[in-house]
Amino acid sequence: MSKEMEFKTIVAQYANVNAEDITNDMKFREDLGFTSLDFMSFLGELEDTFDVELEEENAEGVYTIGDALELLEKLS
Repeated sequence: MSKEMEFKTIVAQYANVNAEDITNDMKFREDLGFTSLDFMSFLGELEDTFDVELEEENAEGVYTIGDALELLEKLS
């Protein structure tokens, strides 16, 4: 499984959508219905899964799936 698909699979668990239906321009809150708590839990799961450390100031600029994938690539 590619890193992008693994990422989208994690997103799908929080958003009740199929990973295959998630596009990079989807917004976490508006399109996927993430709450602040969902997003924080999601970030923790990303840290564990991809062995990265996400700083709060980095996460503040993440609004879309594409933003998150870019950040993940920079940290990997």
